[in-house]
Amino acid sequence: MKNPMRKRIWREIKGETGKYLVIFIFMVALIAVASGFFVADVSLKDAYDNSFEKYNIEDGNFELAQIPDDKTIKTIESENKLTLYNNFYSMQDSVGGSHIRFFADRKDVNKVCVLEGKLPANSGEVALDRLYMKSNELELDGDVEIAGKQFKIVGIVALPDYSAMYENNTDFMFDTEKFGVGIAVQEDYDEFCKTNIHYSYSWKYDNAPADRLGKEAIDRATELSKALSQKVQLLDFIPGCMNNAINFAGNDVGHDKIMMMVMLYMLIVIIAFVFAVTTGNTIVKEANVIGTLRASGYTKGELIRHYMAAPIIVLIVACIVGNILGYTVFKEFMADAYLGSYSFVSYTTVWSPEAFIYTTIIPLALLSFINLIMLARKLSLSPLKFLRRDLKKKQRKKAFKLNTKIGILKRFRLRVIFQNIPGYITIFAGIFFSSVILLFCLLFNPLLDQLSEDTVNNMIAQHQYVLKAPVPTQNEKAEKYAVAELETTGRDFTEEIAVYGFVPSSKYFHEKLGDGKAVISNAYADKYGLEEGDKITLKDKYTEKEYEFKVDGVYTYPSTLAVFTGIDDFNEMFELEEGSFTGYLCSEEIDDIDKRIIAAHVTKDDLTKTSRQLKRSMGNMMTVFLAVGVAVIVLVVYMLAKVIIEKNSQSISMAKILGYNKREIGGIYIHTTTIVTLVSIVACIPITSFALDKIWRLMMMQYSGWIAPDIPFSAYLTTIAIASVSYLVTAFCLKFRINKVPLDEALKNVE
Repeated sequence: MKNPMRKRIWREIKGETGKYLVIFIFMVALIAVASGFFVADVSLKDAYDNSFEKYNIEDGNFELAQIPDDKTIKTIESENKLTLYNNFYSMQDSVGGSHIRFFADRKDVNKVCVLEGKLPANSGEVALDRLYMKSNELELDGDVEIAGKQFKIVGIVALPDYSAMYENNTDFMFDTEKFGVGIAVQEDYDEFCKTNIHYSYSWKYDNAPADRLGKEAIDRATELSKALSQKVQLLDFIPGCMNNAINFAGNDVGHDKIMMMVMLYMLIVIIAFVFAVTTGNTIVKEANVIGTLRASGYTKGELIRHYMAAPIIVLIVACIVGNILGYTVFKEFMADAYLGSYSFVSYTTVWSPEAFIYTTIIPLALLSFINLIMLARKLSLSPLKFLRRDLKKKQRKKAFKLNTKIGILKRFRLRVIFQNIPGYITIFAGIFFSSVILLFCLLFNPLLDQLSEDTVNNMIAQHQYVLKAPVPTQNEKAEKYAVAELETTGRDFTEEIAVYGFVPSSKYFHEKLGDGKAVISNAYADKYGLEEGDKITLKDKYTEKEYEFKVDGVYTYPSTLAVFTGIDDFNEMFELEEGSFTGYLCSEEIDDIDKRIIAAHVTKDDLTKTSRQLKRSMGNMMTVFLAVGVAVIVLVVYMLAKVIIEKNSQSISMAKILGYNKREIGGIYIHTTTIVTLVSIVACIPITSFALDKIWRLMMMQYSGWIAPDIPFSAYLTTIAIASVSYLVTAFCLKFRINKVPLDEALKNVE
């Protein structure tokens, strides 16, 4: 015979439609977002990893001052056991002062991936990178001005060796707005090359290292660099293991997984406790039924399974719907978060068992476990206690006396608070977590704007040139300087620190240097907690040689983690000849240096590209997180306030019988929750600020660079406003719950 209690499961779901519908919608949205993120992450990473073989990505490239003869090329290939490929390109000016790096169609190495349209076949046609087109509002079959001429865009492409748009490997950040890549037909390409050509060669090893980023790859690249320098004049040398344009995107994909998992499971735990509180309220309401069933022979285990059935059914359906949406709609949305930053080749959706475990198995296990513990505890009482509705394990203590001078309504509100402390604590926890999310979303853009402003206001020079070889200039405003890159030590995660050497009494760097004095940027000091008098040790990434600095001061330079020394100290430290330098600082553009000698030209646009790019790429994610924060407040407050109203339904019914109107009853129950919620919102702000500061610093320690967590006051006010408005919408809905409490409720379940 079928268990007759199964019929009660569907009646319970139908009777609590509001509760289960709210939780169902929230869980569907949460799982859809998380599932979409993990699937997009896995799919893009799979496409990126496979692109090395599919598109025959180079093992490295170098640029020469002139084309070597065939004999030299064959000698290089045979002696170093590799194959060289012509990868010449031309730099051309385009819309908004941006630059496009043009190649002829590449059929052997770094093959072109056509995303839409086709490759150019006739003169006057070009194919451009997808991100560059999006950033500059260009369209397929539209026109674009390049080098003063109009060209038709016939294709949207991705070049596998430019998944991150680094114009120079030494750039601080990639830039999809001011730099792009494209393909032109041979005729147009030859015309471009008449004014600006770079003799770049790509190489592929005959027997490539097993780990393309490992020590063997670095050692072979070092040996190749030495061998090449003896035969040709190198202007640039970028091994694949150190090519940011190739590696940066691949390293970043998957890096945000931990953050998404933490957010997912924190929300799941909050939902689990909301479930536990609401299920506990159901146990209280059905105490007589449970007592009767236990007395009739139903075991504790059967009742636990029965009361877990409805939530689990709702959650399973939510997981199914959420995963379907995650693999379809939200996968595309979350992939756009990466595709808004990186120029990936085409990808196909990959089924991810890992994503299914993260978004379905673990959440179901967490929710089931927390509900199981709560139900086991609640149902451990004897059948007689349930029949008597005496669900306290300990002897009920006498309620503490409230001062009679306090008005009756105020005393009533205080009683409601004291009787529902667990629910209000959960409300506080939910508001705290949602406040962290809201504040994080609201401070993101202001922080980036402030970083851009501070960076521009504290630029060392309007134009900063890094040269491939020291050459003179006739510009009287130009000032020599030196720069090198070292790495941090003592941590699992290493990052590059720029070491600068400036001339004494520099016109651009307003701090006296020399005699071994070293000053660090405020970004470096803030990130690593360094102060004057501290000692820091940095190392050369290739030779592992270590360099020690004593911090003699902190200089305001928020854009870069840097150490500043005198140029003579710099040359002595790095064992360079006296008078050596690597570039120029200047207040104006220098026009008498061959562009092929310039490794990097750093301007205001270069220093602010980090904030500009982050705002563009993270905008969609911030919108999602903002919606999640609002949803958490609405869900937690609504569900728990609803439980409080249901627990006090008899008192509400009696108050109606005694003549209290709806406004007065709402003043007792809804206003009580309003007070607790609004106090929680305001009280959470300092705690949230402290927590977010720690979270931000921990998060930034996993990334290169530094953005100080200076939270603007406006972000606090906006957080309070959004949280308060979200609650007021919820409170409006709760009024209907009170109005629905019938008058005969006071006559039910009288003890």
